Formats: sequence, structure tokens, C-alpha cells
Amino acid sequence: MDILATIAERKIREAMERGEFDDLSGKGKPLVMEEDLAGVPAEVRMAYRILKNAGFVPPEVVLRKEIVSLRELVNSLEESEERRQKQRELDFKLMKLSMMRNRPLNLDEVPEYRDKVVAKLGGG
Repeated sequence: MDILATIAERKIREAMERGEFDDLSGKGKPLVMEEDLAGVPAEVRMAYRILKNAGFVPPEVVLRKEIVSLRELVNSLEESEERRQKQRELDFKLMKLSMMRNRPLNLDEVPEYRDKVVAKLGGG
């Protein structure tokens, strides 16, 4: 731990001992976690939060939510035509997200295709 973190921890501990956090609103209630923007580049996260608070959610964020939901659905389905259809829909959305980001498709984000490409190229 660096020196600043050590000092901060000590100050927080001292404040807790003095009871300075006892009257905080929300004490004893679960924390409300903000939306995970880990997939959004750091330099635009604040802009995304401002837009969201103004009632506008960027298409990229909406698409990422759809991808997460679709991936969970595909993983929960047994092998069937419906699963294959949802997998195609997921693959399409992943490619669309890559195009929105103006960067090539990362095959690690699409393990189903990655495995097929590796097998096709003789890697196993």
C-alpha cells in the first residue's frame, strides 16, 4: 500500500472511532451501486454518466446491455434451433459493437467464433 493510502486508511479509522460516520444517511441500508461502465473507455465515462442523468443512454451502452442479456440466455439454453438463432443474434450484436467502436472484432469476446477460426486454421 502506498503512503497516501496508508494515511487515508488511518484518518478513516480515527474518524470511525470518534463516531463521525454514525449519523450518515442510509446507515444500515444496502449501497446503491452505479451501473457498471467498465467496458466504456475511461475518457468518456463521465460524459456517459451525464448523458444518462439527462435521460439519454448512448446506443453503445444499450447494445452492451443487450449483449450481456443475450449471452446469459444463450448459455442457459440447451442445444436447439432457438439457441442457434440467439447465438447468431449475439454474434451480430458483438460485430455491431465492434464496428461502433471503430476497431476490429476481438475474437476473445466471441469464443464460439474464435474456436472455429482456430480449428479451421489448424490450431486445434
